[in-house]
Amino acid sequence: QLQASGGGLVQTGGSLRLSCEASGNTLDGYAVGWFRQVPGKEREGVSCIGSNGESTWYVDSVKGRFTTSRDNAKDTVYLQMNSLKPEDTAVYYCTCMGYWGQGTLVTVSS
Repeated sequence: QLQASGGGLVQTGGSLRLSCEASGNTLDGYAVGWFRQVPGKEREGVSCIGSNGESTWYVDSVKGRFTTSRDNAKDTVYLQMNSLKPEDTAVYYCTCMGYWGQGTLVTVSS
């Protein structure tokens, strides 16, 4: 089971760091993706990090603002979100090997 955490309320321009952890399993050796969803809209892919941490992908709207990384010693994947905008407001999920966890709500106030 996956658990995303670290969401909260932040003002425009602020930063948050999300964490993704697995319970009962490990993220080590697997690619991990970040998605977000606004109620009433489709889930959107935000970022992905390869198993070795060297390969990353970002949707155009977050390039230069978001950074994904992983700490295999802690078996945790992070999504550092800087220069947040109101349009980043969503529930953020991490996924790995087809497993999804509970999301974490990010709210960016204008």
